[in-house]
Amino acid sequence: MTKKMSISTSKTSLVLLLCQIISALDVPLDSKLLEELSQPPTITQQSPKDYIVDPRENIVIQCEAKGKPPPSFSWTRNGTHFDIDKDAQVTMKPNSGTLVINIMNGGKAEAYEGVYQCTARNERGAAISNNIVVRPSRSPLWTKEKLEPNHVREGDSLVLHCRPPVGLPPPIIFWMDNAFQRLPQSERVSQGLNGDLYFSNVQPEDTREDYICYARFNHTQTIQQKQPISVKVFSTKPVTERQPVLLTPTGSTSTKVELRGNVLLLECIAAGLPTPVIRWIKEGGELPANRTFFENFKKTLKIIDVSEADSGNYKCIARNALGSVHHVISVTVKAAPYWITAPRNLVLSPGEDGTLICRANGNPKPSISWLANGVPIAIAPEDPSRKVDGDTIIFSHVQERSSAVYQCNASNEYGYLLANAFVNVLAEPPRILTPANKLYQVIADSPALLDCAYFGSPKPEIEWFKGVKGSILRGNEYVFHDNGTLEIPVAQKNNAGTYTCVARNELGKIQNEVQLEIKDPTMIIKQPEYKVIQRYGQVSFECIIKHDSTLLPTVTWLKDNDELPDDERFLVGKDNLTIMNVTDKDDGTYTCIVNTTLDSVSASAVLTVVAAPPTPAIIYARPNPPFDLELTGQLERSIDLSWLPGDENNSPITSFVIEFEDALHEPGVWRYQTEVPGSQTTAQLKLSPYVNYSFRVIAVNRIGRSQPSEPSEQYLTKSASPDENPANVQGIGSEPDNLVITWEPLKGFQSNGPGLQYKVSWRQKDVDDEWTSVIVANVSKYIVSGTPTFVPYEVKVQALNDLGYAPEPSEVIGHSGEDLPMVAPGNVQVHVINSTLAKVHWDPVPLKSVRGHLQGYKVYYWKVQSLSRRSRRHVEKKILTFRGNKTFGMLPGLEPYSSYKLNVRVVNGKGEGPASPDKVFKTPEGVPSSPSFLKITNPTLDSLTLEWGSPTHPNGVLTSYTLKFQPINNTHELGPLVEIRIPANESSLILKNLNYSTRYKFYFNAQTSVGSGSQITEEAVTIMDEAGILRPAVGAGKAMASRQVDIATQGWFIGLMCAVALLILILLIVCFIRRNKGGKYPVKEKEDAHADPEIQPMKEDDGTFGEYSDAEDHKPLKKGSRTPSDRTVKKEDSDDSLVDYGEGVNGQFNEDGSFIGQYSGKKEKEPAEGNESSEAPSPVNAMNSFV
Repeated sequence: MTKKMSISTSKTSLVLLLCQIISALDVPLDSKLLEELSQPPTITQQSPKDYIVDPRENIVIQCEAKGKPPPSFSWTRNGTHFDIDKDAQVTMKPNSGTLVINIMNGGKAEAYEGVYQCTARNERGAAISNNIVVRPSRSPLWTKEKLEPNHVREGDSLVLHCRPPVGLPPPIIFWMDNAFQRLPQSERVSQGLNGDLYFSNVQPEDTREDYICYARFNHTQTIQQKQPISVKVFSTKPVTERQPVLLTPTGSTSTKVELRGNVLLLECIAAGLPTPVIRWIKEGGELPANRTFFENFKKTLKIIDVSEADSGNYKCIARNALGSVHHVISVTVKAAPYWITAPRNLVLSPGEDGTLICRANGNPKPSISWLANGVPIAIAPEDPSRKVDGDTIIFSHVQERSSAVYQCNASNEYGYLLANAFVNVLAEPPRILTPANKLYQVIADSPALLDCAYFGSPKPEIEWFKGVKGSILRGNEYVFHDNGTLEIPVAQKNNAGTYTCVARNELGKIQNEVQLEIKDPTMIIKQPEYKVIQRYGQVSFECIIKHDSTLLPTVTWLKDNDELPDDERFLVGKDNLTIMNVTDKDDGTYTCIVNTTLDSVSASAVLTVVAAPPTPAIIYARPNPPFDLELTGQLERSIDLSWLPGDENNSPITSFVIEFEDALHEPGVWRYQTEVPGSQTTAQLKLSPYVNYSFRVIAVNRIGRSQPSEPSEQYLTKSASPDENPANVQGIGSEPDNLVITWEPLKGFQSNGPGLQYKVSWRQKDVDDEWTSVIVANVSKYIVSGTPTFVPYEVKVQALNDLGYAPEPSEVIGHSGEDLPMVAPGNVQVHVINSTLAKVHWDPVPLKSVRGHLQGYKVYYWKVQSLSRRSRRHVEKKILTFRGNKTFGMLPGLEPYSSYKLNVRVVNGKGEGPASPDKVFKTPEGVPSSPSFLKITNPTLDSLTLEWGSPTHPNGVLTSYTLKFQPINNTHELGPLVEIRIPANESSLILKNLNYSTRYKFYFNAQTSVGSGSQITEEAVTIMDEAGILRPAVGAGKAMASRQVDIATQGWFIGLMCAVALLILILLIVCFIRRNKGGKYPVKEKEDAHADPEIQPMKEDDGTFGEYSDAEDHKPLKKGSRTPSDRTVKKEDSDDSLVDYGEGVNGQFNEDGSFIGQYSGKKEKEPAEGNESSEAPSPVNAMNSFV
């Protein structure tokens, strides 16, 4: 029990250690850099493991390696050191480990047969080659033997044995005669895989004296010959037919073992009369598509690149008219070791961690062993930073002395794999490999990629700056790649300039500058246009371009996507192409292509050439219709049609279109029959049975088509069985337990006769079932009930009529009905990218559980609550669909600082499967929206009160508010800007110590920890003095009441009001007298009919300043400039307008005779900010409203 616990603890600590491993450095393939860095040896070239050599030539055993410093080489032979200095026949190439064994000067190849291994070594480690087994090739002679003639009865089987000598490598076998002609082979006579010649049954023509088996040894380019074999066939009457008997293999079963990745060859050769036919099947499965081939007249089954899935029972069936015989070959696919994860070189910094992983598979499972510098790791020098755990070596806190070359050996009974992987511990300051001041030129709105190839150990950190003293680049407009490249996805003009790449690690820092230029795109501002030109005329195509001034464009013209003809009639100008003396062959499409070093654009136009008129009076028109149609040569399946052409109307007839009508099935419907050249006035037409034909002809020239000719006489063809079967046959289930077979019915003229019906057949695929058939009427659908859910079916539909069946139809694959998926996607994971975007991952469901055609996955997601408000609302679920077998997707449009839930469902043609468990995720904070309102109330001589509402969408936790304000003088110049930071829990503020009778502009926004939101603006005015009144404020379109000191008790004001009252009384008397003298005028009626909206009474305000929000005015105005809103009085409005002064005022007297003026803002016009002072309007002017 204690031992088990220690193993578990060890595994847990190993997992934790692997999670902390730092990824190794990548060394760029820069030749200069590689020459400077120290590196352990790496084997770059070696001879094959099984090395068969020609005994007549020198033996060259290759071993090449690289390293820094350059490695030295040594060899072992048969496991012991091979001292090449002691053998005069053996030399090693300079600066190489390749051995050359001199055989041509007296040496014998057999003496150097053995197992060789090369070692390449330098101060950083040692790499070793594979075990190279060197064997000389052999091509022995046939042993002498006396061959008796073969006397065989006609119809019997015969086997001629070859039995070639055993060579290295094995020879290639073929049969020939004395004249060196290959013996003919067929289904009856063929050569087996073992080289023997098999006769399923002999015939008299098989009698001959020169059946010769040849063995060709390719390695030595020699051919050996067996003694000729004699065959004599004697006849007996009658010849007895025999059912099949297998000649090879024998018995009813056999076994075969093949290695993964090899070619599997299975053979069945049978005797019998008539000659048997061989068929292959795999029991319980199908022969693999695209990898299965039949050879030797289907007697040999060949499967390439076999895998473990190809194991199983393969049955060959030999059949003739008298019966059949079969043989089952049980195939087992074993596997020599093959890599799952081969160890990769590690480049580490001192103190870093890393792993070497060596994973291989095979059948049987291979064993893994490690070596360090060619020595088994168990007896290699100890390294405290190294720990071996099966197929993994873990390195922790490596030092420079930890550099070494490790070998992983994976082996089983069928072979081995050997891989070298070094651990190179380097301490290098950063280096930038991209050339300094490299210039990048990019077209605007295209991606820009600025390289910063680097190397260093430890791995440097990369930062980018723009300009010499610019700040570090960050943000969504840039993409920073792991290889140091800076990407600007959509480069604009303002992105041009100098960019600096800085690479730094603990050993140093280095920087490099590159230049980026943004060029204007090349455009064709006037494209070539479609032209119709008469023969021998002149035509011109324009191609006017606009391009960046620093780019040199080249303009190329093409005709029909090929070069222009080499003809002096084609004149290429700067902006055009002109064709002189146009001919018919100039007809076509002309393309203008503009190329620069950075981009390319093109535009095309069509030129149509028509016949030139002999005189301007000639009119080109469509041809007249043909006439005088005649039918001759009537046959069951063809007929001859002739006609006379109509007038071509000055444009030659290019073709005639022939159409037909079937008065029996589709009266009044004309269909296309054929088209013939314009020089032809007769045509032989192919006919279908059981059609009542009429024909008509249409002439065609370059101008268009003529009217149809008058129909020909009718011709009824005889009935026949159908020639074709329905098209577009499909099998698609509409319910989980049915199969709906549909097809396009034959048209009437395709039926070939009366009584059209369809034979519908189906059977389940991959199941040894017979066809089920039913004959249905002339319909287009048949439903098969009681089927399993979503299984493949073979389906075919055959047409028939009263005279017989159509040809055998082809089969199509359909599926029975789908059902809802059974399983939900698993392992749903969410990665939040930013405050409005998340990425969701899931594992695909097993295809068997889909129970239908996989259409994709649906992601349901919904907002649960806002994290800032803690208030729930109506849940509105959103759905995103991802087509196909995707396992991830993006969720856009999320709300910041919110809690979401999602689930994933698989979708097939039937619908959605069950939902995965809800996954909860949260979005981070964002910037808030603007405050919901801002009101300014209670103006006094030196203070204003501000009230505001929190943002509608806080998008996080509000940290504070920022208030900025500045005074505005009478000339609309702006004073100094004052900024105040307000706690987030406040909703009002009293501003004191302000200037009296002064207009102020306020800018107000909210902040979260992410940043500031959009701002809201407002304006307000402090009151003038004790006797003054407040000027109307510019609000959000709503007039506000002014606050004033009560002056009704002031003596000067009472006197003034009395004078005003007296003046009004006098004016009323004068008007009354003038009215009586001049008659009555229908003023009231006119005023009622043409009421001025400017003088309609306004709603009285509540004495406060209105809300003001201008979406465009969210930044402080520049000093000395101010733009009036659309509610101010235009400059062209008269300053003395009665409307401006009086008709916006509702005036009245108090009981004491004092005047109260309430000023209400007009809906369409307000006092112009640029034409009024801050003083209150004169009461006398206000009185004008009473006149």
